[in-house]
Amino acid sequence: MWDSTSEKAVFLFFICLFFISIFMVGHLFIPFYAIIVLGFVTTGVFRPFYKIALKKFNPSISSLLTCLFVFFIVFLPVVFFVGILSKEAYDLYLMGKNAVLGNQIKQILENTHLLEKLNTFMITLGFDIVFSWEELVQPVSELSRIIGLAMFQQASFIASNVFKIVFYFCLMLIVVYYLLIDGNRLVAYIYNLSPLPDEHNEKIFVKFKEMAGAILVGNGLAGLIQGVIGGILFFLFNLSSPFLWGVLMGFLAFLPIVGIGVVLIPAAVILILKHKIAQGLFMLLFYGIISWSVEYIFKPKVVGDRVKMHPLIVFFGILGGLQVYGILGIIYGPLIVTLFVTLAEIYFANFQNIVEPGKVKIIKDTE
Repeated sequence: MWDSTSEKAVFLFFICLFFISIFMVGHLFIPFYAIIVLGFVTTGVFRPFYKIALKKFNPSISSLLTCLFVFFIVFLPVVFFVGILSKEAYDLYLMGKNAVLGNQIKQILENTHLLEKLNTFMITLGFDIVFSWEELVQPVSELSRIIGLAMFQQASFIASNVFKIVFYFCLMLIVVYYLLIDGNRLVAYIYNLSPLPDEHNEKIFVKFKEMAGAILVGNGLAGLIQGVIGGILFFLFNLSSPFLWGVLMGFLAFLPIVGIGVVLIPAAVILILKHKIAQGLFMLLFYGIISWSVEYIFKPKVVGDRVKMHPLIVFFGILGGLQVYGILGIIYGPLIVTLFVTLAEIYFANFQNIVEPGKVKIIKDTE
């Protein structure tokens, strides 16, 4: 209850000013949105290293050492491999553009007489359709052209904007530096600013922290392992562009439903059709073993069961994130989904009885 109408008017005026200031500050920070988000995520991932350094050094030195560690672990390897990735991506693009890959697959398949059997089968079913190898193989050439061009453009963008990327990376390290030192004070400030109870703020913060760790530590390491081993397998079996396909498998490993099978299964089929049956079967066996071990042994050990989410939600969260935010959507997508799921849990636990009395009880009775 307000003591007077004037106090209510003052409060409403203050709220208007406050929201205007939030909008203006948000508008100022929009150009650095990605840097700030990556800074928060990186801080959460590398905080254990900071805590170890903190045992011997003061907070400023420990934070500086952590930032140097991030620089050598993340930035230098990316710059080092950009040249290799750019060359292999461009080669794949040329193969797709000139239909080289499609012609190679066509030559392999022509010896199997599968097309004749397929056309005969379609005729027996009553369909007046005749397939040709050009029609069936052309999508493969187009896909290789699209993938090669996309990867080449990304690598070329990095190579041609080195100074800009170094600048943004240094800005991110500045964010990491101060978050490591003053992160707890910032979290406490946000808790005090938020109208939600502290336990709700804590739940949202913890879920974000755990999901960020799951994305970069769990999925990141899993993707790195699968990408490296898959690239080595391509190299050993003399398949084209092993580094490029290894990088692509590393990204595909983030997707919980399709994963690296999108690359390995077709590669195994091609090996089998080239009469390299042992290599093809080995690749299929490798795919089954590494996928099972990563999903059911590695990730539970590294991440645990704290951030379990339905694979379909994660799948579309990552795809939607990639569509909206580009490559950073791998991080943004799951974080946005995490926010929704966490808020939904808070609603069910604390507010649903107020909005819909008896609804929770009905749901429990039907389970």
